[in-house]
Amino acid sequence: MATLPASDFAAPLVSLEEYLHTSYHPDCDYVDGRIEERNVGEKEHSILQRYLTFLFMLKRAEWGVEVFPELRTQTHPETFRVPDVLVVRAGQSIDRYLTEPPLIAIEILSPEDRLSRFQERIDDYLDFGVEHIWILDPASRRAWTADRTGLHLTQTGELTVSETPIRLVLGELFAELDR
Repeated sequence: MATLPASDFAAPLVSLEEYLHTSYHPDCDYVDGRIEERNVGEKEHSILQRYLTFLFMLKRAEWGVEVFPELRTQTHPETFRVPDVLVVRAGQSIDRYLTEPPLIAIEILSPEDRLSRFQERIDDYLDFGVEHIWILDPASRRAWTADRTGLHLTQTGELTVSETPIRLVLGELFAELDR
């Protein structure tokens, strides 16, 4: 009997209950019964994640928000994503994980990541109703927003949320990489 290479076997299915009661380090996404690893852990990724978390926490009263790094977010009944940083409006109810759309989902690219790889993730966020999706690339020091029309390279040097005081100056964010 011939054996197939390991790459020909599908990843084993994991129940939603098992996923929700298991700790992964780093945490993983869950998509239709499959565990999907996320690229995290590089210094630049960590620096931007720290800066964003600190900035939104510092400004939370002024901006009317709460910030959560790496909080499981149920985008569909059988799909959980773990954004690098997510921002919700102050007062939004959250139990163990997020089940309502956040105001902002922020993803930080790692060297192995490609924007094209993020399309399924972006589609999940859009289908879930995320109002603002920001993608940051520490290597190129660029940022994109995503919506139903596609990815949009930020040309203004800042990311904002209309009708709020939220304003992220990209030059200040990326300057952290040089400290």
